[in-house]
Amino acid sequence: MHVLVLEDEPIIGFALEDMLLSIGCAEVSLATRIPEAERIVREGRLDAAILDVNIHGTQSYPVADQLARRCVPYIFSTGYGDRAHPDRHRNIPTVTKPYGTQDIRAALATVVELL
Repeated sequence: MHVLVLEDEPIIGFALEDMLLSIGCAEVSLATRIPEAERIVREGRLDAAILDVNIHGTQSYPVADQLARRCVPYIFSTGYGDRAHPDRHRNIPTVTKPYGTQDIRAALATVVELL
């Protein structure tokens, strides 16, 4: 599996990359800015994505919209607890920071059949 991680905190992004590799993902593309994530979505073949909701003060929903148009499953992560997403993303699983490997595996398993 090739997973996009959009996370603006490098330490959290690297930790999440390690978690994904430990559960069997073959490749992780780490983006720290929304334009970078949008480029990866356009150019890459992705199997799933994990999007931090707040990226440098901007919400990541445009990236989620792009993933949805390409039928790439995704989940959200947030440090703000349970939050309401826009209606179009209301049913997308969300993991709350701090999360662990099992939290990530469980959330991804709800959107990706391979886990």
